[in-house]
Amino acid sequence: MPVCDVCFRHCKIEEGASGFCGGRTCRNGQIVAANYGKLTSVALDPIEKKPLKMFRSGSNVLSLGSYGCNLRCPFCQNSSISWSQKAFEYKDKAEYYSPEEIVQTALSLRGHGNIGVAFTYNEPLIGYEFVRDTAKLAKQAGLENVLVTNGTASLKVLDEISPYIDAMNIDLKAFSASFYKDFLDGDFQMTKDFIAAAVQTCHVELTTLIIPGENDSEQEMHELSSWVAALEKQCNKKVPLHITRFFPAFKLTNKAPTPVRTIMRLVEVAKEHLDFVFPGNV
Repeated sequence: MPVCDVCFRHCKIEEGASGFCGGRTCRNGQIVAANYGKLTSVALDPIEKKPLKMFRSGSNVLSLGSYGCNLRCPFCQNSSISWSQKAFEYKDKAEYYSPEEIVQTALSLRGHGNIGVAFTYNEPLIGYEFVRDTAKLAKQAGLENVLVTNGTASLKVLDEISPYIDAMNIDLKAFSASFYKDFLDGDFQMTKDFIAAAVQTCHVELTTLIIPGENDSEQEMHELSSWVAALEKQCNKKVPLHITRFFPAFKLTNKAPTPVRTIMRLVEVAKEHLDFVFPGNV
């Protein structure tokens, strides 16, 4: 049975079935992106919304989302297209747009401050083939490409897309293997490996959502920011960190919003190691 090699799950997918993420399938014995070009969300967003603070500030970017995700974050802000029951219903409802159509639309929006294309909203790397093909055409047209990702993907996937990506915002959801495993059904090491490789290829900013009682300790932020500082030294680049406030959402409504004072204190902790740390949602 064919095995998907996008992430750590290595799903064995029968003909016509779907992998764990809901966005990959098996056709004629080959694993392919079932969600290729199938868009659920399109918007012209400020670049700061990605969030990117130190890349093309003040510009807009044509932002695209499909359906499916390979994590199971209970606090997902885009659950309707990522991994809820509604998300998986988009397999038949989402409208197809070719890479050529996307690039033409992006070019037509230059007069509105558009710099290019952002792959975002759901997890774009479960459909990396569409990211690669669209970003390549966009690059050839003189546009820039942005990726917003959870970083749960193999280095093979990164190699496929990295020649065409100008900036990434990658979620570093915590600095704990147990948080990734128990809270997200994810893989901490794969995410760290992806981030470490990505910073060598383009401008990267990281985002950590702070959830009360889960990943909000000063000790964990010391460890996280120290690790990012080591990456900066290794690649001789700055890697901005966004420390973001949690609000109850989706399946995690029993938690109170993160106190603003917690965010600001963790920003100060991170600044002991990093030059560029930004509070979010405050």
